[in-house]
Amino acid sequence: MYPVDLHAHTVASTHAYSTVSDYFAIAKQKGIKLFAITDHGPDMADAPHRWHFMNMAVIPRMVDGVGILYGIEANIKNLQGETDCDEQMDKQLDLIIAGFHEPVLQPMSREENTQAMIATIASGKVHIISHPGNPRYPIDIMAVAQAAAKHNVALEINNSSFIHSRLGSEKNCIEVAKAIRDAGGWVALGSDSHVAFALGGFDHSLKVLKDIEFPEERILNVTPRRLLNFLESHGKKPIPELASL
Repeated sequence: MYPVDLHAHTVASTHAYSTVSDYFAIAKQKGIKLFAITDHGPDMADAPHRWHFMNMAVIPRMVDGVGILYGIEANIKNLQGETDCDEQMDKQLDLIIAGFHEPVLQPMSREENTQAMIATIASGKVHIISHPGNPRYPIDIMAVAQAAAKHNVALEINNSSFIHSRLGSEKNCIEVAKAIRDAGGWVALGSDSHVAFALGGFDHSLKVLKDIEFPEERILNVTPRRLLNFLESHGKKPIPELASL
């Protein structure tokens, strides 16, 4: 099991069921060293207010040897790749994930979905694209993977897509992983937990990576330091409290 989970939701997104304290406890129990809280951006109907993201610094960086990243799963809003994570929010956050969500942006044509995703990648304002294998949003997978590699943005292989959400994603996820492998880009694994018990669950995602012989040196979750270095390469400041991870 890899000790970093980059995608988890709390009760702040009201279709999720665990608190930050719940996540720390489960992380400790499972041997997870670093996890990110990435509640939905404020344009989602049940998302927290933008103040939630502005105030995340009140959460201790380390609890019982487990570190936390302050994050968001922002919503891609349009063809120009704009999201609902504004500049002030970004300054308070460590990790910006962005993806398509139907309440904010309805599925478009393959060409338009691809345009919006690549524009988001090229914006320089996101670190990871969430669940790009969603079959509701067909994309030119190779073009997206090449753009992600060029701009040092990771594409997520989302474990929840295989078991709860976005069912029917498996074929696309395999193709996404192959395209990232061939483009030389980064993969990010996310449990997309909506309850703390699911934190660190990557079984289905890891099977896909193993089956296509994806190089482990291009998986962000292998060590906390690899992930932290990746964020620093995007201009995020080092986090002193996490230096020991």
